[in-house]
Amino acid sequence: MAKQLDYHTLREIFSRFQAAEPEPKGELEHVNVYTLTVAVALSAQATDAGVNKATRALFQIADTPQKMLDLGEAGLTEHIKTIGLFRQKAKNVIKMSRILVEDYNGVVPNSRAALQSLPGVGRKTANVVLNMWWQQPAQAVDTHIYRVGNRSGIAPGKDVDAVERAVEDNIPADFQLHAHHWLILHGRYHCKARKPLCGTCLIRDLCMFEDKNL
Repeated sequence: MAKQLDYHTLREIFSRFQAAEPEPKGELEHVNVYTLTVAVALSAQATDAGVNKATRALFQIADTPQKMLDLGEAGLTEHIKTIGLFRQKAKNVIKMSRILVEDYNGVVPNSRAALQSLPGVGRKTANVVLNMWWQQPAQAVDTHIYRVGNRSGIAPGKDVDAVERAVEDNIPADFQLHAHHWLILHGRYHCKARKPLCGTCLIRDLCMFEDKNL
């Protein structure tokens, strides 16, 4: 675990991320907040590309909680069977959809607590939805952010909750809205797990990682 970088270094790092990609976007395809919530829930232990491939046809016919209930668990399972843990995820999406119809008038709630009360929606999923749909500076820590945060010193922490707090506590407020997307994309395409592309990294001169792949 690297040492926490100071304020000025973090400002420089995120200024570079911002200059390279002013408006970073999540890569999960969706048509509304409900399909976003479903897509993020399905993405646990799966790739965004794999989820997108499975949901393109699904969201054309089931883009609301009621339409998902009408499709049914068996129909949903058929659409998402290429995704890991698809049987449990199908059960959760159907349960979630029923709760949304019965308790929320079919509208996805926009508090973290209400989102996390839905089946299959953990803190990370709730944070992604709050950030991507409602533009809240919520930090969804996945394996990429955990790795980048600890390797670089941007947001070190012994677990995902500690890394989330480190992001919120240390990254300047004007970068908070897009921080998690910049970090995810950096981890996915540059600061890779086995062979990080340090030679072409935007922040290699500021990063605390000792075993740089140059």
